[in-house]
Amino acid sequence: MAAPVGGQVLSEVLPYIEANKDDEQAEEIEKVIVPKVEGKSIKEAKEILKEMGLEVILEEEVEDEDTEIVENQVPKYEIQVNKGSNVYIR
Repeated sequence: MAAPVGGQVLSEVLPYIEANKDDEQAEEIEKVIVPKVEGKSIKEAKEILKEMGLEVILEEEVEDEDTEIVENQVPKYEIQVNKGSNVYIR
């Protein structure tokens, strides 16, 4: 019974965690604050996130990125992450 709950918790927490291989590498990585893209079109969200140096992962296929709206994002906005991190949008 704990496995499904543990799996769900890990799936929500893992995008926030970024392990570095050594302390020197951690000092070199630039940090950015994730912007809010919920409520924006997929196309606009991709542009904003890429400008911030973040990678965009679409969780579902969409027909038209100009009209489809972002309903959810992970990590949530205002979270500090390493530049180059993945942001999952749905």
